[in-house]
Amino acid sequence: MQSPMMFRNKGQLISGMLHVPGRARARVPAVLLCHGFTGQKIETHRLFVTLSRALEGRGVASLRFDFRGSGESEGAFNEMTVSGEISDAHAAFAKLIAHSKIDPGRIGVLGLSLGGCVAACLAGQEKRIASLALWSTVADPAELLTHKLSPQEKGILRRKGYLDRAGMPVGRAFFRGLPSIHPLEEVAKSDCPILIVHGTEDKAVPLGHAERYYEVVKPRSARVQKYILKGADHVFSTVKWTNRVVKRTAEWFAQTLI
Repeated sequence: MQSPMMFRNKGQLISGMLHVPGRARARVPAVLLCHGFTGQKIETHRLFVTLSRALEGRGVASLRFDFRGSGESEGAFNEMTVSGEISDAHAAFAKLIAHSKIDPGRIGVLGLSLGGCVAACLAGQEKRIASLALWSTVADPAELLTHKLSPQEKGILRRKGYLDRAGMPVGRAFFRGLPSIHPLEEVAKSDCPILIVHGTEDKAVPLGHAERYYEVVKPRSARVQKYILKGADHVFSTVKWTNRVVKRTAEWFAQTLI
């Protein structure tokens, strides 16, 4: 069963969709889903919808939402920053905590790509998070997204104030804020169970980012797993890869939250 969930952060309206198992009579565990860079709460090839429905089938609720400036939420994308998305994730987590059908002691978080960076930071800052899953997650956003800008791109950014990324204007504030974002340091503060998922052929976020997360969290968390898909790309864009990732992740949250 799914229903719209709207809430505000920094005075702007955020659009979300809450999935709750239809036969739930008591409070249930839940997972907060953080979408990727230029993405939205459905995600590419309906990846987040597929996961939310798989979680429902295992008795786990989920909230997928649009960061401010993305999808149906208020705000402009050219004003988006990673710190702003972390703030939105805190607001979404608070909304789940307060929901009458959700068990506040059994809430997990999942993030895809840059949304995984957001989820990692949230897990380090919010001690009530009970489980974490990172899909194709950025370990060093400044290194990946700023240091590799070409001289031409830097010139365009200076002149126009934004770079065009698939029709989305990425503003100066986004790039200026990246050096202050340290997901590896943040996630190291968490001792919740962590699942790291990555494809070997990810061209957007190389597999080495997953290895960096694993090395950081393995000594700190009692339960850490890697799931590496041979041949898979950044967003698991075949039916086979999608089914494998969704099944493994839904099982992970069922095991760690129920």
